Amino acid sequence: MTEPADLRTELQTLAQELQVAAQQVATVSAQVRELEGSLEALQKQPVDRPVYRQMGPLLLEVEDRVELISELSTSIEKLQEHQQRLEEREQQLRDQYGQVVEQFEGSA
Repeated sequence: MTEPADLRTELQTLAQELQVAAQQVATVSAQVRELEGSLEALQKQPVDRPVYRQMGPLLLEVEDRVELISELSTSIEKLQEHQQRLEEREQQLRDQYGQVVEQFEGSA
């Protein structure tokens, strides 16, 4: 049987990992929403109005909107896949945390 002190340390470690995972999910989720908003705004922009893209400290006019839309869509897809993996990891950590809590309570 695992010692309560060891379980306490494991709980603290899992809690920290869980907090980091939750922050990562929130960050990636915000990035997805931001890109989705940008894509939506770009698609609503009249074709006769110029569109600019920030490149470092510069704003450059976009010549190929179709390519920009494609790039944004690809970025959104990749981030959503990453978000899903992070959410799965977060759930694994939650499950593991729950199991260790049960062990800790059983050993007390």
